Amino acid sequence: MSAAQSDLAARDQAVVVDDLVIRYGAVTAVDQVSWTASAGEVVAVLGPNGAGKSSTIETLEGYRQPASGRVSVLGLDPVSDGRALAPRIGVMLQRNGVYLTMRPREVLRLFAAYYEDRALDPDALLTRVGLDSVATTPWRRLSGGEQQRLSLALALVGRPEVAFLDEPTAMIDPAARQIVRDLVSELRGDGVCVVLTTHDLDDAERLADRVVIMDHGKVVATGTPAELTASSTADGIVFDTAATLDISLLGENLGCVVSVVHADLYRVDLAPTPANLSRLTTWLADNDVPVGGIRAGKRSLEEVFLRLTAESNSADVPKVGRRSTRRGRR
Repeated sequence: MSAAQSDLAARDQAVVVDDLVIRYGAVTAVDQVSWTASAGEVVAVLGPNGAGKSSTIETLEGYRQPASGRVSVLGLDPVSDGRALAPRIGVMLQRNGVYLTMRPREVLRLFAAYYEDRALDPDALLTRVGLDSVATTPWRRLSGGEQQRLSLALALVGRPEVAFLDEPTAMIDPAARQIVRDLVSELRGDGVCVVLTTHDLDDAERLADRVVIMDHGKVVATGTPAELTASSTADGIVFDTAATLDISLLGENLGCVVSVVHADLYRVDLAPTPANLSRLTTWLADNDVPVGGIRAGKRSLEEVFLRLTAESNSADVPKVGRRSTRRGRR
């Protein structure tokens, strides 16, 4: 294979995780994990806390050395080829290393200077992420959402070929969330490989071309959001409510099993017919039970995730995205 062909192959398969093992002393945090991500593809890596996803991403970013297996980014080893790789990737971290007194405009201009002619215009990028109004506000005085958007801008200012985005919509309002979603879609359109880690399953379902779900250091499922939810179709009606619900009373009334999926999410084991939906909603109305949403038939990505990671501690379960509204959980 010629050098040109090798570079083209590396671009097409921008990220490779091959039989990766990561250990911390006697603990195996990542256990023979394999997946890939291509140029122009958004891959969401999901998992409860402790699943191994952060260790995997940190290895791809060159911060960790694997115990065994192989990772590559744009055909390069993130550790041994780190100097060559660094200008070609963008890394967004939740805990950003910006000095507390630095201001968005000056820190973005500083980062842009590292890339010389390759960099995006920092002032235009500042406008794009909606931070014009706080361009001269010290980092420490920015809201959590504003800090998050600045972190995203810093990851993108160098025109990366691969972008690692960690919780890009955490702590931000709906309008800013849409800005971030649009940016991710633009990156895909520009041929950038985006590796996204998030606890917001709505973001994963909206943005990702493929999803990798990890639990206890292993990949438990991978596929497009449509594939993952289509493979989990089942008769049933799911609804959520913040009210205290007597599931035995509801089940007795409907003549079926009613189970708790998680917290305030419930499943009714009835065929999702109009008649059964009417019976359920009538009972809920008669008992003054407020409902955030009802879904019949196909399971959501959230339910697939919860089923696959059922053994994880409930405190580690991702929050619900905007699509499935839950009262008092924002």
